[in-house]
Amino acid sequence: MVASDNAKGLTLAVASSAFIGASFILKKKGLKRAAAAGTRAGVGGYAYLLQPLWWTGMVMMIVGETANFVAYVYAPAVLVTPLGALSIIISAILAHFLLKEKLPRLGVLGCVSCIVGSVVIVIHAPQEHIPSSVQEIWSLATQPAFLIYTATTVSLVLVLVLYFEARYGQTNVLVYLGICSLTGALTVMSVKAIGIAIKLTFEGINQLTYPQTWFFFTVAVVCVITQLNYLNKALDTFKAAIVSPIYYVMFTTLTIIASAIMFKDWSGQDASAIASEICGFITVLSGTIILHATREQESTSSGHVTWCEESAKEDGEHYISLHNSDYFDR
Repeated sequence: MVASDNAKGLTLAVASSAFIGASFILKKKGLKRAAAAGTRAGVGGYAYLLQPLWWTGMVMMIVGETANFVAYVYAPAVLVTPLGALSIIISAILAHFLLKEKLPRLGVLGCVSCIVGSVVIVIHAPQEHIPSSVQEIWSLATQPAFLIYTATTVSLVLVLVLYFEARYGQTNVLVYLGICSLTGALTVMSVKAIGIAIKLTFEGINQLTYPQTWFFFTVAVVCVITQLNYLNKALDTFKAAIVSPIYYVMFTTLTIIASAIMFKDWSGQDASAIASEICGFITVLSGTIILHATREQESTSSGHVTWCEESAKEDGEHYISLHNSDYFDR
């Protein structure tokens, strides 16, 4: 039964990565077309809501996230999470053919480093204890250590939204993706609780009557909406080949930290596993720095060739916004 459940979980996780990886590209194309006809999402526009291509990507992302949600019900996170790297590979391939986005060799090395580092972290992460009820999950979520983590996360998100977004959102990809990743870690914790509640309910132990179940559901909805909003801004402002790996790295790292605090996964680990995890974090950090350096170098060498110009050329329109060239320069 366990092997069968794991097989279902892995299959759903692979399908999830395929849908999510493709959704990044379709949404990006929809955002580019919307920007050519109206106000960009990166500066508060919502013209992308009228783009069928964006909605196709949105539907694919919902399907992918749903498959990922169900995967966590059937298989442990240590088996499901690493397969998220497949979405990066799919996004990179599709971006090359559909968006004409090319990464130099250092950029490719950065992507590979991010993926390798994330996989090392997840592989050496200890097996988590699976709670047997929503009440048990609630007791874990209300322990002092996780309450401090949650308060810190919410505070960082508010600082990023209220202070850093207006000042650095258009020039630093970490602002938008930081908001997405911080809220994403809380989303996963809530999704685990909801998944366990649904699974137990199907097994005859009704968990839907407990208010804690609906509290976790509310948190998940709020966090998902926040993630989607700022992910749209990140995709509209920066290249998909840059957004995808950095988002994956940050999201995976913060999710592992949140899970370790809430479920106390790190207790009982040996020195070898801890050393491997540290090496994984260093690899991830190195890959992120390489990606940033590559983006900055490409932006500098491109002069005043703007994102709007590239979008206009793709749609057959020839206009140049010289007044806003520094603002839109990527």
